Amino acid sequence: MNTSSGIPPAPERRFASDNNAAVHPLILESLERANRGHAVAYGDDPWTASAEEAFNELFGQQVSTLMVWNGTGANVLALATLLSPAGAVVCSDASHINVDETGAPERILGAKLIDVPTTQGKITPDQVLNLQHLIGVVHHVQPSVLSLTQSTEWGTMYTPNEIGALCDAAHSMGMKVHLDGARIANATAALGGTQQALKSFTVDAGVDVISFGGAKNGMMYGEAVIYLDPELARSAPYVRKQVTQLPSKVRYISAQFSALLTDDLWIKNARHANEMATLLYGQTVGLAGVTLDGAPEVNSIFPVLPAAHIEALRDWSFFYDWDSHHQQVRWMTAWDTELADIDQFVAGIGHFVG
Repeated sequence: MNTSSGIPPAPERRFASDNNAAVHPLILESLERANRGHAVAYGDDPWTASAEEAFNELFGQQVSTLMVWNGTGANVLALATLLSPAGAVVCSDASHINVDETGAPERILGAKLIDVPTTQGKITPDQVLNLQHLIGVVHHVQPSVLSLTQSTEWGTMYTPNEIGALCDAAHSMGMKVHLDGARIANATAALGGTQQALKSFTVDAGVDVISFGGAKNGMMYGEAVIYLDPELARSAPYVRKQVTQLPSKVRYISAQFSALLTDDLWIKNARHANEMATLLYGQTVGLAGVTLDGAPEVNSIFPVLPAAHIEALRDWSFFYDWDSHHQQVRWMTAWDTELADIDQFVAGIGHFVG
C-alpha cells in the first residue's frame, strides 16, 4: 500500500483481456517436451497426429484439423475455403472479422462483409433470411458464408437452439456456417462444460467450420481450424499455405492443444475465468459510479464509468474502452485471475471512482 497517497497496489494480473494472460504451466511443459530432437516440419509429426486425434475424440467424429498461427489467420483460412465466387460473408456488426482484423478478410479474400446490426453481437435467423433478395441477382454479391461468434464479442452466448436455427436459415439459402470460437471454451464451460455441451452448439446445430481458440485460454500462441465436414477441407492445406498460416514447426502448436485438451484443461481454464468474472461483477455491481447491466455470461463485463475518472483508473490498472461515446469500458478475467487480483482491483475502483 502506498501509505503517502492512499492508493492501493495495482493487481498483478489485470483486467484488460484474457489475451494478456500468462501461459499455463502445463502448456509450457508440453512445449518443453516437444522441444527435443528433430521432427518433420509442416505437421508431419507425432504431436500433430496426437492433437488431430484429440479433436476427433472431442467432437465425437472424424474432423479435419489444421493448426494456424493466430485467430485472424484462422478466420481468414476458414472463410477462404467456404466462400463461393462472388460470395459474401454475413456477420455481426460487432464481429471480430468486421471490427478488429484490419480488414483482413476483405483485403486477403477480396470478399465483401455484409455486417448486420445486432443487439450485443447476436444475429437472428430473420436477418439472414432477409438477404434472400440478393441471391441470383447478377448485380449483387451472393451471401455465401454466415459467420457467428460464440461467445460473442459482447460476452453473450447463443443457445444451441439459436445456432441451430441460424444454421437452418443459412443452409436453406445455400450458405455455409463458420463459427469464430476464439472463446469457444468459455461458452462450452458456461453451457455445462461437457463434450455434449460443445457438440450441442457445433456438430448438432449444423456448424460447418470452427476457428477453435487457444491463445485466450492458456496457450502461448496458436489456433486450430476444425472442419466438421472433412469434405470442406479438401483445399484447406493449400489455402493455409497461401494465406501464410502454415507454421513450419507445427508441432509446437499441436503439443499445446494436446495438453489443453488433456483432462479437460481447456474447460477448467475457461470455467475459472468465467467464475472470476462473476465474482468481479458481484463486488462491483453496487459500487458508487459503476453502472452494470446484468451478470456476465462468460468472462467479460462492460461497466459504464464516470468520464472524469476513467483515465485515472486506467493509468493505475490498464483496461480497454468499449464504447467511448457512452463511457463504457471492458473488464475481462482469465484462466490465471486470482481472488487477490479482484480484491485489489475493486479497492482501486473505490479509490479512483467512488
